[in-house]
Amino acid sequence: MTLVTIGSTSPRIVSCPTCGKPVTWVAENRFRPFCSERCKQIDLGAWAAEDYRVPQPEQPDPDEMN
Repeated sequence: MTLVTIGSTSPRIVSCPTCGKPVTWVAENRFRPFCSERCKQIDLGAWAAEDYRVPQPEQPDPDEMN
């Protein structure tokens, strides 16, 4: 996600993580950081389908330790 500051009083503009459209980062935007409900649901579906994963260090195989 790209954050762009357009001055100290202007709201930040970020890129929607799903489609890349510019999104104004304000409290009134109930979908932030997404541009729409659709993009928010696409992202949620990707997590549910395990398309995204949080990396973990590889654990040694217990059988190989002995």
